[in-house]
Amino acid sequence: MALLEANGVVKQFGGLIAVNNVVFSIEKGMIASLIGPNGAGKTTFFNIITGFYQPTSGDIIFDGQSLVGLSTDRITARGVSRTFQNIRLFANMSALENVLVGEHCHLRSGVVGAILHTPGTMREEAQAEARAHELLDFVGLRNRADELAKNLPYGDQRRLEIARALATEPKLLLLDEPSAGMNPIETEDLTQFIRRLRDELDLTILLIEHHMRVVMNISDRVSVMDLGELIAEGAPEEIQQNQRVIEAYLGTGGDEMLGAE
Repeated sequence: MALLEANGVVKQFGGLIAVNNVVFSIEKGMIASLIGPNGAGKTTFFNIITGFYQPTSGDIIFDGQSLVGLSTDRITARGVSRTFQNIRLFANMSALENVLVGEHCHLRSGVVGAILHTPGTMREEAQAEARAHELLDFVGLRNRADELAKNLPYGDQRRLEIARALATEPKLLLLDEPSAGMNPIETEDLTQFIRRLRDELDLTILLIEHHMRVVMNISDRVSVMDLGELIAEGAPEEIQQNQRVIEAYLGTGGDEMLGAE
């Protein structure tokens, strides 16, 4: 049974159709990749799933319920979280504080409790901080909790953004270009880390990624967009040999881009 389904999703900006009648699904426990040339509509599709954009038509079903019309915070509370192609951390907050922001959607204490420091509020804050430390430990930032986000190395900032996303307690994690800007060693570490997210935290993962070695090594299924349309889906080895996909990338040179032998 699909955890997420897109049924005939269209997104139009004036005369531009950025996403055109996309039908897509991802099953629970899967690592799936969404690839395609620049401008193919991949991030727009992510933005529709997460509520940043509302579809012009079509529906997004998550865990049996429609997400269309819901605000981003309500979608997050239902179990969909994401990272961004351009890292969006709170630069002047510590790593710990950034993760605590992610936990906010599940905290129950209100303003009155925070002002009065009621026992329930104090207990909940202590539990949230303990959980935040656990997540920092999980992503390899145990000793960086008090450092400002802007002072962290680039790879650590990527991991911190993932920790913040994990703090929302997602069922589905969307990663937008997670290996962007990473060197080969960092990229390989990231690939292993994404597997850990699925295997140890029981997450379903959908990623946009241009690094084809990551895509082909980690994905259970690869979906390909071009000019707003879904043009191919299949196992990594099928996508590597798909002529339409090759042409969408670099014409006759696309096989190298896709990592084909």
